[in-house]
Amino acid sequence: MSTDRYESPLSQRYASKEMQYIFSQDMKFSTWRRLWIALAETEMELGLSQDGKPVIRQEMIDEMKRHVTDINYDVARERERIVRHDVMSHVYAYGMQCPKAAGIIHLGATSCYVGDNTDIIIMRDALRLIRKKLLNVISQLADFADRYKSLPTLAFTHFQPAQPTTVGKRASLWINEFVMDLEDLDYVLASLKLLGSKGTTGTQASFLELFDGDQERIDKIDPMIAQKMGFSSCYPVSGQTYSRKVDTRVINILAGIAASATKMTNDIRMLQHMKEVEEPFEKSQIGSSAMAYKRNPMRSERIASLSRYIIADALNPAITSATQWFERTLDDSANKRLSIPEGFLACDGVLDLCINVVYGLVVYPKVIEKHLRAELPFMATENIMMDAVKNGGNRQELHERIRQLSMEAGRTVKVEGKDNNLLELIAADKKTFGMDLSDLESHMEGIRYVGRAPRQVEIYLRDTVRPILDANEDLLGLTAEINV
Repeated sequence: MSTDRYESPLSQRYASKEMQYIFSQDMKFSTWRRLWIALAETEMELGLSQDGKPVIRQEMIDEMKRHVTDINYDVARERERIVRHDVMSHVYAYGMQCPKAAGIIHLGATSCYVGDNTDIIIMRDALRLIRKKLLNVISQLADFADRYKSLPTLAFTHFQPAQPTTVGKRASLWINEFVMDLEDLDYVLASLKLLGSKGTTGTQASFLELFDGDQERIDKIDPMIAQKMGFSSCYPVSGQTYSRKVDTRVINILAGIAASATKMTNDIRMLQHMKEVEEPFEKSQIGSSAMAYKRNPMRSERIASLSRYIIADALNPAITSATQWFERTLDDSANKRLSIPEGFLACDGVLDLCINVVYGLVVYPKVIEKHLRAELPFMATENIMMDAVKNGGNRQELHERIRQLSMEAGRTVKVEGKDNNLLELIAADKKTFGMDLSDLESHMEGIRYVGRAPRQVEIYLRDTVRPILDANEDLLGLTAEINV
């Protein structure tokens, strides 16, 4: 492996082999060749002829099909060095392998016929892989939420202790955002269309010449090419290129997934700080070069780091889309070569990490209970007050006394660094409350304060999440390994 030049961490450390193949040279140029075959077949099937003789014959198609994957890169590179045009270099190289078909390869097409249609095909395949991994994240989280749907935990608003929830209910919030991403992905994936073969400014003028002005035959070109390439249709109008707003819509899906992943792993990172939940930690893993005892949430941090890149990357296609002039400019090309593949490679890495983290997520119920009990006396005061009223107390007087004792207990915790002693203070005030410590302790069961959280999780998983997973059962079962 060369060590004297830059190599992208996205391919070296983060993205899977599957995603790297989708954006590989082999995928790109073999797709160019499949598109050239689709065009030639379509022209032959529509009866393209000259002086009553067919221009394209089956033997030419067969010859082209024999050389879809054995790409003669050396010939193409040498030719591009001379002509400075990548598409014509590959037309030439393909023709060298297919001498019978050499004269009809790329007939009636522009560079965007292979370039843009290939970009759409690649984004479609990449979205399908992203979809598969997103479903597996949702599946792992669904199992986690179901397992811990009734485990009470301290909830937070403004990162201040609030009414308890459950560990599973919190996980359902993470699932919900990923499900929203899946809905957006499915919509965009279903709406993707091929560019088709529209010509230099999108008018298909070259085909008017080829088919002697026969509009009915020309109308069939795009639908036939789309069908051969696995699409339902082509965009009905375009300039030379498909609208770059398509790229914006696609990358926004990745940015949405990145935002959801960051939200989840930010929560995990804070929970790991509190020692309530912990991401997987390998037996020989080193947390710090100086502090040997450390167990850092490095995978969650990596998710947040890569996700930040994806979210920022989404600005690239938006600016590119906004600045395209008339029927096309070429200031999109270099940007697309970077922003689209890197967005997908980074998102692929994020989802692999998410699968890995959620699959191995560790929960520490005793620590969760300890933190909950430290705050629960404050939250139990309303129930305590209700019981005291039932025993003959005055609600307003009880409320004021609880307020006073709560302030005193708060000072004990914050100023003296001692445990919360609110229950002891209430038990000591027999005159006002008439309750002993054992009575008060009965209010310290966390499950009493989580409301409908367990039921909400059950209903959400049953009615929303499980139907999605059941419909995609064949895509589930991934357990992602990470490189570093």
